Amino acid sequence: MLQRNLFRQRRGLRLARISHPVSPHEVRGEESCEGSYEVEFSLTCWRPKSEGPGSSTFTRILIKRRYNEKDEGIIMQPSGRGYDHGITTFSPDGRLFQVEYARESVKRGTTTAGLKFRDGVVLVCDKRIVSRLIIPESIEKMFKIDNHIGVATSGLVADARQLVARARVESQVNRITYADTIPVDVLVKKLCDFKQSFTQYGGSRPFGTALLIGGVDDNGIHLYETDPSGAYQSYHAGAIGSGRNTVIEHFESNWKKGLTLNAAMKLGLEALRTANDTELNREAVEVTVIDDNGYRVLDRSEVNKQIDRLKPLED
Repeated sequence: MLQRNLFRQRRGLRLARISHPVSPHEVRGEESCEGSYEVEFSLTCWRPKSEGPGSSTFTRILIKRRYNEKDEGIIMQPSGRGYDHGITTFSPDGRLFQVEYARESVKRGTTTAGLKFRDGVVLVCDKRIVSRLIIPESIEKMFKIDNHIGVATSGLVADARQLVARARVESQVNRITYADTIPVDVLVKKLCDFKQSFTQYGGSRPFGTALLIGGVDDNGIHLYETDPSGAYQSYHAGAIGSGRNTVIEHFESNWKKGLTLNAAMKLGLEALRTANDTELNREAVEVTVIDDNGYRVLDRSEVNKQIDRLKPLED
């Protein structure tokens, strides 16, 4: 309910100090220009008897006022202004709000990082442990697609599982059809085409997850980042999740070609710690390596050894 307390005169109608609730269906606003809104709402007013016979009855009037974003008590519609009701509807400035909301879901996820080293790819993730009663191993953030491809996720893990299942099927179809493993870039394109289809047709929503896809094939070492819109890019080192910007800045300053496996794991863990701005939870960190020897997840003792190599966090 919107409460309006007014004391003014309009067309001979004296508006007493009235507090009249205005329901949402009585408020009609549309953006008239950047930074301002034109809003209509109705109030109940009265006319004194001295101003005319039979005028002491209550009357409904329509008041129209332009509100600026700097005004106090601004009336604003939701950010999508109606264009976020359907995934197939573009806003006047060419935006798909449902896709942007899906990206916000990814930004609220835990930080996940990946980087190339001279023999393959390292994926590092931080699981969000909100209670000591949670068993960390029950939280899945890393997935094996094939012997040469791994995926790390951020955002809605339930959505990510659907994409992982799809990727595994595509990998096996390629193996059965061509008697060979699927190239990493081919799998990424198939997954992103699938994700894009959920932004083009009604009755569905975008996947609220982003993926870091790492792998090694005959064409070399690959690391891809995918977006809820179906877009993808290839990186030497990348990140997704809430701490993405901090991790990217750290990689831009410290990543270089030809890193050893130990150096790559150390750099990834340092970036993750920098994004969290606190010491790493040893039970919540997971590290996966994809190289010529295949896909493997480091056990807890190996991860702790890599964490021990880090310099103490400065106060």
